[in-house]
Amino acid sequence: MRSDRPHSWLRHARVRKVFAGSVLVAFGVVSAVVQFFSQLFPAAFRHPGLVTAGSLGLCLAWGLARARPQGGVRQEFGRPGMTVVVEEGDLFDQPGHLVVGFTDTFDTLVDDGSVINDGSVQGQLLARRYGGDAAVLDAELAAALDGVAPVARESAQDKPRGKRDRYPIGTVAVLGARPRLVFAVAYSRMGNDCVASCGVQDLWLGLDRLWDAIRRHGQLERVTMPLTGAGLARLHDLDEDSLLRLILLSFVVHAWERPLCRELRVVIRPGEMGRIDLPETAAFLAGLAAGARRQI
Repeated sequence: MRSDRPHSWLRHARVRKVFAGSVLVAFGVVSAVVQFFSQLFPAAFRHPGLVTAGSLGLCLAWGLARARPQGGVRQEFGRPGMTVVVEEGDLFDQPGHLVVGFTDTFDTLVDDGSVINDGSVQGQLLARRYGGDAAVLDAELAAALDGVAPVARESAQDKPRGKRDRYPIGTVAVLGARPRLVFAVAYSRMGNDCVASCGVQDLWLGLDRLWDAIRRHGQLERVTMPLTGAGLARLHDLDEDSLLRLILLSFVVHAWERPLCRELRVVIRPGEMGRIDLPETAAFLAGLAAGARRQI
């Protein structure tokens, strides 16, 4: 599903920069071509207004074509044998296992959005995988966390809403059944004011534990994940491009040690692809794949 607003992707600063630069380059090329041919065929250029309008139209069309976000990136890795895909789409329409970020309290309450926002990936998990039945989700979380000791417990006075047991950052609760497991990874801390926060080290640790869990439980099957850390976890240290590269780097480095899955698919929310520099992402993945080949 794409945005229903025409060219809404032009609102993003990076896209506007590419658009402006492409138009200027195209204008220079078109101007040089027009000047050259006007000397050879002066009769064809007797209406300068039409020539200017046509040239401007071509430049704008070229700028739009260059700036419009690509459909996605796909990179094959020979070592290990796997594929990495970055694309726009609906996370919950994808087959295979699913990664969903949680906080260290594994809160699920979405009643009024004050604890978990119903528009977040976690809120969508509850609505679309569990039919809005938080009791079922909580029961699965409790069973998955049964062998994990909490590191702290908040008092009702300090944290009046939501859950109060705190688990270590990097805890992964494996929910559901194969072939559609949910890997619920705690990579952020839920404040007593119900505001989540996350640092780069927290995310890196969470990814490290996530890949271990996928290796143990995923049986090399396809894994789909969102741009973890880009939503309400408030990871402000990284922009979307840097965040995506951190996730991809973490995955590939761990996959070099031992295979994790045959395909990792990072799904970007509809309308947000304009914030991702896909050519740079493609070059980054190609570099990682080349590095893997050199190690063989």
